[in-house]
Amino acid sequence: MIYFDHAATTPLDPRVFEAMKPYFTQWYGNPSSIYRFAQKARQAIDDARERTAKILECVPREVIFTSCGTESNNFFILGAAAAYKKFGKHIITTKIEHDSVLKPLEHLESQGFEVTYLDVGKNGIVDAEDVQKALRPDTIFVTIMYANNEIGTIQPIQEISRVIEYYSKTHPQPSILNPSPLFHTDACQAAPYLDISVKNLGVDAMTLNGGKIYGPKGVGALFIREGVELTPLLFGGGQEYRKRSGTENVPAIVGFAKALSLVQSDRKIETKRLLKLRDKLINGILKKIPESRLNGDSKNRLPNNINVSFRGLEGEAILLRLDMLNIAASSGSACTSGYLEPSHVIRAINSNSEWTHSSTRFSLGHGNTEEEVDFVLKHLPKIIQELREISPFSSGETYGFPR
Repeated sequence: MIYFDHAATTPLDPRVFEAMKPYFTQWYGNPSSIYRFAQKARQAIDDARERTAKILECVPREVIFTSCGTESNNFFILGAAAAYKKFGKHIITTKIEHDSVLKPLEHLESQGFEVTYLDVGKNGIVDAEDVQKALRPDTIFVTIMYANNEIGTIQPIQEISRVIEYYSKTHPQPSILNPSPLFHTDACQAAPYLDISVKNLGVDAMTLNGGKIYGPKGVGALFIREGVELTPLLFGGGQEYRKRSGTENVPAIVGFAKALSLVQSDRKIETKRLLKLRDKLINGILKKIPESRLNGDSKNRLPNNINVSFRGLEGEAILLRLDMLNIAASSGSACTSGYLEPSHVIRAINSNSEWTHSSTRFSLGHGNTEEEVDFVLKHLPKIIQELREISPFSSGETYGFPR
């Protein structure tokens, strides 16, 4: 199989699996117990937290382990809304966020909160000036993803952080008790390839996900800057500094920290390697296939992301034909791939229905080769041509292919 769907999930790195193994069968004690056997598990969590904090350039107690990226996003959004609603009920985000951000925001709207959904340009990037214009005295937080999971565009997080900081300095809050707007970013897709130092980014909270960094599924993390209040989603034994109750998943937490260390230490080398493959695939598709289009900025995007549309086709048909050739790709977010409606991200950058239904994402990763890219470029043009010949939307057009 040619696996070109690393944005959906990544395979477990063997080095990560080796680090996890002892905590399944040897040191399996509950880390909340006080006897020495269980404290081996507690030490493993502490070490994982310290390792993660070192990468993020924060203090260990600012790292909260969760079950996934979705939980981390929900924890910040719902927890911050509950904790700061006495100061305001206005929130800012973009129209291209992951559903684990958009859905809890929709819930908050039903509870009386007001959400501003910022447009992005045709290149899939939000303008920091639009964030500045949207800020209000009752804005309690801004949540904007670092890199988009579908089209791979990288958002100007540092610039947005400076905008929020400048607004806070020049627009004193009505009360000394009223905090400046918080800034959260979903960095799940960014973690393998970009700088995730919270000091450099200037964020108050950041979401990470083990399944996107060659770590185990079912584990994530949320950086929460010290002093930021979040109302817990889960109540119980008070684990994770009384912010997220529940017995910790020790093997997964160990695996998460190991995986994060590996991708961050290798990210510059891997980025350079993947850029060559990415650009070869993009250029080959645009050259070989008439009426094809790249979705998102051509340069300011993740080094592993290729998202293209083919006028007049349906993405599901393309994916099925690719699967027949043992090529795994996607039509958008894996979390919403069961829906036939075009992606909200693609609609945000292109309203033309002739293009929105055919978006196809190839996301590269460890182990992908130039030979695999060549294989896709050899067969994809024929797939598109054959589908257009039988498509009820093509009206007999060949879209530049010879008959």
